[in-house]
Amino acid sequence: MNFRAKDWFMNSADYFSNRRKFSATRHILALLALATVCPGVLVPRLGAQGLSPELLLAPPTNAWPTYNGDYSGRRYSTLDHINASNIGSLTLAWAFRANVAIKSTPLEVNGILYFTTPDNVWAIDGTTGRAIWHYNRPSEGDHIGHRGVGMYGDWLYFTTPDAHMVSLDAKDGSVRWNIELADPKLGYFSTMSPLVVRDHVIVGVSGDVTDVPGFLESIDPKTGTVQWRWFTEPHPGEAGSETWPKDSDAILHGGAMTWMTGTYDPDLNLLYWGTGNPNPVLSGETRPGDNLYTCSIVALNPDTGKLAWYFQPSPHDVHDWDAVETPVVFNAEFNGAKRKLLAQASRNGFFFVLDRATGEHLVTAPFIDVNWAAGIDSRGRPIAKPDSAPRPDGTLVEPASDGSTNWMSPSFDPQTGLFYVSARRVFSVFYLTTEGKPEGWAGRDANVFADSTVRAIDYRTGKIVWNHEIGNGAGIAGIMTTAGHLLFTADNDENILALDPATGKTLWHLHAGGRVENSPMTYELNGRQYVVMAAQDTLYAFALPLTASAPPLKTSEKK
Repeated sequence: MNFRAKDWFMNSADYFSNRRKFSATRHILALLALATVCPGVLVPRLGAQGLSPELLLAPPTNAWPTYNGDYSGRRYSTLDHINASNIGSLTLAWAFRANVAIKSTPLEVNGILYFTTPDNVWAIDGTTGRAIWHYNRPSEGDHIGHRGVGMYGDWLYFTTPDAHMVSLDAKDGSVRWNIELADPKLGYFSTMSPLVVRDHVIVGVSGDVTDVPGFLESIDPKTGTVQWRWFTEPHPGEAGSETWPKDSDAILHGGAMTWMTGTYDPDLNLLYWGTGNPNPVLSGETRPGDNLYTCSIVALNPDTGKLAWYFQPSPHDVHDWDAVETPVVFNAEFNGAKRKLLAQASRNGFFFVLDRATGEHLVTAPFIDVNWAAGIDSRGRPIAKPDSAPRPDGTLVEPASDGSTNWMSPSFDPQTGLFYVSARRVFSVFYLTTEGKPEGWAGRDANVFADSTVRAIDYRTGKIVWNHEIGNGAGIAGIMTTAGHLLFTADNDENILALDPATGKTLWHLHAGGRVENSPMTYELNGRQYVVMAAQDTLYAFALPLTASAPPLKTSEKK
């Protein structure tokens, strides 16, 4: 069954007058989607398979070929068929129920969406939501969530809870090869969406329960062989090793996982990636020093894995403030000159802007309230207050270990020149819980308060331009902006939102009947733009009604 707009039209006005009716409708939609789709049943596929390499270099329009839509990580689409003038007519086009909470961002190539949950990959029709194929591989390991697949030509790449990477044939979901990235018995797993750069599939790992080293590696997309591996802790004697204690094995067990998808600059041929926290987690006494390259943004050559530069948002981290948040790349003016920039809203509550060619620090500013920093050093790094470290009797710190933001995607809109982030005010009490030599998790923290907001940041100064409150608790929905002068995200009351990216004003909202834990994406098929988000276990595609003509943006709105 195809959920067409004319059959299931509901805008925000309908919702307020028919809240109970919509709640029932949502459940009916989910049940119909489940009954219709039947994962595992093959139906004829539509359109040609295969990802053309040039799509990876172009802004996302008729395709969304990477986790972030393109290499930049901006989560910005040049599509404007759905825009500020007609957003009130947005309606449901189709729904697909996966029966597992969806945190991934689908890829869309040649009219087919590919998305994941732990142990599962689906291919569905981008115009109807009907299943084409379903791949399932039960595994051991941490099933905390999954971000999505990578694609090279006709092949998909999928990481697993037991730290494998599986290559599938995109036309039918059959397995090409299956390799082990790391030993799951040591505590490794993987949740990330691989990034394809030419003939490299760049993939990272997760796992900080045990004291194992993190790494990033490049896999040959044809054979599954390792092309290079870059360890997030340098070997003894290498540059950066001096930031770990001498006569100690701390550097060999330092953690710094690479569990989020990075970004890439084709002109500079540099790969940008964030790294996670050092081990032991929350305890720094056995590892004095900055502990490179933990909690860092690194620039690597994708052909060799050689480090070009690094910047460390959280030196000597003792709060689990991974710096894996998307390193967004864009070209813009800074102090009167055009610059190649990289920006990150980091988990520790600070916003950073760097020159992405050199790693030169340009801006450091808090984007939300923090109480742990005493200032900023000469290299642009926050300076931690001595009394902010965890203690056996507890230390009240803002933010919590989950951070002032986390893995949910930010966005940069070149029309407004603003950087957008889903931010949290969250206090937590940090405790040390081990005695003697700590290993793995040496402590825990307990949240005592949280509320959330979407914030727009002026990248030139780090100042907040506008603030849109999204409710109590920790927000986890990502953000996307479009040329239609729209910002898509969700709040903590199960509403999908479209905001004005210039002001933060709500232009449209819809109660989704479930928590949104993924990031929006958009694409165009047969002249119709679709916006896709998931609520709990159901993937929803929104579009303008088929019978409605889309009014163009007014001249004033295009400025």
